[in-house]
Amino acid sequence: MSSVPEQPVAPAPVASESSKSDKQKLVAFLLCLFLGGFGVHRFYLGYTTIGIIQILTVGGCGIWAIVDLVMLLIALVSPGHGMKDADGRELS
Repeated sequence: MSSVPEQPVAPAPVASESSKSDKQKLVAFLLCLFLGGFGVHRFYLGYTTIGIIQILTVGGCGIWAIVDLVMLLIALVSPGHGMKDADGRELS
């Protein structure tokens, strides 16, 4: 017999409406479409550091903005996939 007491196991987190972000997919997509080179969509989603880098590089010479646009389009079309907010929550 082991003298180490058993530690209680925490229950697995349950997906609920509270795990959804207050940020909207469509708003992030439109910000990326029109202001992607300035990283405005990254600021909206809470990624301040990446937003500043995108301002300084003009969206990675446009390539980074296009990749973000595709990721947000995937999030619009397929729930549970694509870009998430800075807290890792799915966009609403």
